[in-house]
Amino acid sequence: MPCAYVIDQERGDTVADTSTASARDTEQSSKGFFGRILLYIRQVIAEIRKVVRPTRDELTQYTIVVLAFIVFIMLFVLGLDWVFSRAVSFVFGTS
Repeated sequence: MPCAYVIDQERGDTVADTSTASARDTEQSSKGFFGRILLYIRQVIAEIRKVVRPTRDELTQYTIVVLAFIVFIMLFVLGLDWVFSRAVSFVFGTS
């Protein structure tokens, strides 16, 4: 497969090789609708195979961290609710 980028020798810059990009576009458009769908599905499966699943210990640790964070947020919201209810009671004189 040809390189998608070439180095401009005079300036030392990396520039896109448009012939490769246009060839790739032509190749993808010639596959048709169902060909592109199959290509997408194959690429998704290839990416899913790269996923590293957490170990049991990591999963337990992540679960504990998430649950602790949820409890913290619940207590924070409970505290805000209590403070605002007291402030409203003070302002409007209800008990």
